[in-house]
Amino acid sequence: MTTSIPINVSTTAVYMDQNNTNNNSCPKEEPKEWVPIYVLFIAVLGILLNVFVLMVFCLHKKTFTVAEIYLSSLAAADLVLVSCLPFWAVNIIKKFNWPFGKLMCQLVNMGINMNVCCSIYFLVLIVIDRYMALVHPLSNDRFRRPKYAKLGCLLVLGFGLLMGVPTFIFRNTGYDAVNNITVCYMKYPDTTVHVSSEGILIFLRFILPICIISYCTLKIIQTLNNRVMRGSNNQKTEHKATTLVLVVLVAFLICWVPYHLYKILETLRIVGILKGCDIFHILFISGQTVTYFAFFNSVLNPILYIIVGKNFRKKVKELFTQRTITRTTLSLTSMRTTLMRSVQTQDVSS
Repeated sequence: MTTSIPINVSTTAVYMDQNNTNNNSCPKEEPKEWVPIYVLFIAVLGILLNVFVLMVFCLHKKTFTVAEIYLSSLAAADLVLVSCLPFWAVNIIKKFNWPFGKLMCQLVNMGINMNVCCSIYFLVLIVIDRYMALVHPLSNDRFRRPKYAKLGCLLVLGFGLLMGVPTFIFRNTGYDAVNNITVCYMKYPDTTVHVSSEGILIFLRFILPICIISYCTLKIIQTLNNRVMRGSNNQKTEHKATTLVLVVLVAFLICWVPYHLYKILETLRIVGILKGCDIFHILFISGQTVTYFAFFNSVLNPILYIIVGKNFRKKVKELFTQRTITRTTLSLTSMRTTLMRSVQTQDVSS
């Protein structure tokens, strides 16, 4: 059962965890017509590509390496995120009249926020793995094993679930009497809780992981440069192993850093440091833009695996080769069985 909400609650906030209860006097803007089409496009393409990546990793006969455990976990997080997007696309198409009920309002948004957190911490694990492999190749080798990688992924999953709890608690549905619709929105008890929640998320989902990633990446680059100057023989192999990780990392930062910077500015607006309708409209437009751009990262990662990841392309070829050989073997077996039965029938007849 939905509850009535104040008429000043914005129903046009489609970006994550947004609760526009400030700047009530500012006129609201409707999202562009292309927005739901774009969201559905990302959802469909993201689901197809990430399912393909997971199938390649899971159906291949060889056991997972540490890097593949992390990359497949990242693909799974991307898959969950893009699977939640069709609900918001429908919500936008229906003029923000949420048709799925309170529980789905909570679960869908919790799924998005949870996997935003998981994605960046899977990247943290990937970068730390590369850091240990290149910067400390001997002292930390025992920790670079599949069982520790799986444990790390489980810890990240649990941490992401914990980070999604505030969204599950504060997401609610309410009746907007002015527009005669039921909206899915963030219902914080007060501004203090809102700002505190946003501040914790900004630190744990952005500042802390970015600091870890920046430190490890800097050390990795320094180590590779030193080995280039020394003319190390294994430099080429290590470059290949690190290239995909760095490309995926750069793509993630390009897609997600603008979103987190927007969240910082939006928090400043909530506490009253940034004021005025001009600021409100700028943040509204930029908020939608950077959020949908950030979602595109879940589509971009599988494409990067195919373009940059030589080992991944090799796995795809081997997988198709395995399937072709299996089909050929089954076909030959079937033909042989048919011929044997035909010969036996002729012998009986004669």
